[in-house]
Amino acid sequence: MTASASSPSRPRLLFVVAEDYYFLSHRLHLARACRDAGAEVHVAAAVGRGGPAIAAEGFALHPVPFDRRGMNPLRETGAVRALARVMREVRPDLAHLVALKPILYGALAARLARAPRVVAAVAGMGYVFTGGGAARAALRLLVRLWYRLFLRGQPRVSAIVQNPDDRSDLVRQGLLQPEQIFVVPGSGVDTSRFAPAPPSPAPPLRVLTHSRMLWDKGIGELAEAARQLAGAGLGLEFLLAGEPDDKNPAAIPGDVLRGWDGSHGLRWLGRREDIPELLASCHVACLPSYREGLPLSLIEAAAAGLPLVATDVPGCREICRHGENGLLVPARDPAALAGAIATLARDPALRARMGARSRELAETVFSKEAVAAGTFAVYRTLFQGRWPA
Repeated sequence: MTASASSPSRPRLLFVVAEDYYFLSHRLHLARACRDAGAEVHVAAAVGRGGPAIAAEGFALHPVPFDRRGMNPLRETGAVRALARVMREVRPDLAHLVALKPILYGALAARLARAPRVVAAVAGMGYVFTGGGAARAALRLLVRLWYRLFLRGQPRVSAIVQNPDDRSDLVRQGLLQPEQIFVVPGSGVDTSRFAPAPPSPAPPLRVLTHSRMLWDKGIGELAEAARQLAGAGLGLEFLLAGEPDDKNPAAIPGDVLRGWDGSHGLRWLGRREDIPELLASCHVACLPSYREGLPLSLIEAAAAGLPLVATDVPGCREICRHGENGLLVPARDPAALAGAIATLARDPALRARMGARSRELAETVFSKEAVAAGTFAVYRTLFQGRWPA
């Protein structure tokens, strides 16, 4: 660390995320906790609609031209150079890199800028690791090489994963050393903002899926499950809250979503900002994803006291515990998905019992306070116990 860098008593932290809105939705709680613990907080991201909100928090925002879908070598090199320039200017005591591209580019930029400490927050194994095809295979090779060059075995690099399966996979593939990896469950939820509300006893019985509209999230299987249940007389209404992500190759085209809207009790709501209120009007939360880190939408639903239906895959099974606060089904199985939803639809007492357990888990395991405490424990290993208190 250079003489002009900040001291451990007031460390300088740089959060690196692909886009500003993701920082606000998934890392704002942690950044506030860092500020309250005495840190000077900086954020590097592609700046869009979230810029004013980040500035209003008092965090220094540094634009970096991240493009999550970008593959142009010149443009991607420019993003690495811009990030390295930010790191040289900020001189962070710790760079907290969130999700795949910020981890890859941030690790190189930190090496170039001689950032003394790095936390790589793996937000799930994601698109690159969840499917076949030559393009994904090539990306996997590149990611593995990058991890081994810039992250694996580095003494001042730690990684945070959100579930034990991802930890095991990173070790098995030789991408990180076991002692580098810590499990912190999710991004944290504000349990005062997301709170239980009395469910409506009158039909329809609402099943909410809050997610990006991606095939990999199991949205196609959910639409098929809705079709299968349309004639069951259960009075179900399926709500899809979220937009297609045009920067993700697995995005569901808008015309497909519009075609589903209004059929078999399914409604596509698009992007919603009133998720706590929307959850309060629903009876069940569902996410039939193929793989997750730890889905914030299910954690928020649990905090709202809803029973869950999810797939038995990494990430989902951390928050949806079968027979305890929800029901797990195999991925890519619309019939099993329909059966689980029908089970909860027919049994209000089961919904109430599982919803109460969801709330307990949200308060004790997945709250913003619990996640901040787990993350601070990782920071203390890198600061050798000197921060945070």
